[in-house]
Amino acid sequence: MKLKQKRIILENLYKENNRRRYVHPDPLEFLYNYNEIRDREIAGLIASSLAYGRVAQILKSVSIVLDKMGGSPFSFLKNISYKELFEQFSGFKHRFATGENLAGFLFGLKKTIEQYGSLNECFIKGISKGDDSIIPAMIFFAEQITKTKKSPGHLVPLPQKGSACKRMNLFLRWMVREDRVDPGGWKGIPILHLIVPLDTHMHKIGYLLGFTKRRQANMTTAVEITEGFRKIAPHDPVKYDFSLTRLGIRKDMDIEVFFKQNLEYKAQT
Repeated sequence: MKLKQKRIILENLYKENNRRRYVHPDPLEFLYNYNEIRDREIAGLIASSLAYGRVAQILKSVSIVLDKMGGSPFSFLKNISYKELFEQFSGFKHRFATGENLAGFLFGLKKTIEQYGSLNECFIKGISKGDDSIIPAMIFFAEQITKTKKSPGHLVPLPQKGSACKRMNLFLRWMVREDRVDPGGWKGIPILHLIVPLDTHMHKIGYLLGFTKRRQANMTTAVEITEGFRKIAPHDPVKYDFSLTRLGIRKDMDIEVFFKQNLEYKAQT
């Protein structure tokens, strides 16, 4: 399939699927509850960090955390100690994440905000002139959150270990881009440097589009698939992420059937 054909298919899918009515069930929906960016960035990082496992459990776990934080996650973190966080979330469990992990994670966010003023400003500090990738800033960001030595477990991915960092890339898409689905709010981060949040669905899509032949869903593969999308949308390589991943989530849309039908249609025309 030629690049022009891929662009037509993806643009049509974007126009059809990139709508808020298709967001549920997706942890992204929690971000719509926060108009203040300082609250949205905290809620977004919590929602993305817990975005693994069954969707119903993800939504339940995120709700539990954000409900305890009240209307302003920023104010909640500002006025709480690690001991209080540990006590408040002592019974929390989300698959491999314990209450202790969550307390360590939230305490890391608290200390990062105290040092840099916001999570956005912290991330920007990790960007150097001449960077052609968002990965160095991701590494810096993760290091700042985890340097309190209060273990967040795997709630904070470590890009330097080669992980695809799907959840952090998902968070960045939510906070850096702004359209009918992604609420945005973060400034100073080049959209063109974002990386696709790579999971099983996006890996299969990247393979079907001919963007990768790699079998391992790691950061190298995520970057390779992103480069494929960048040829179609040079300034916004993760533009199609939401609309494409609906193919793996919505019951009325199947990834392989969708591409088979589109390829056959293009062959006929």
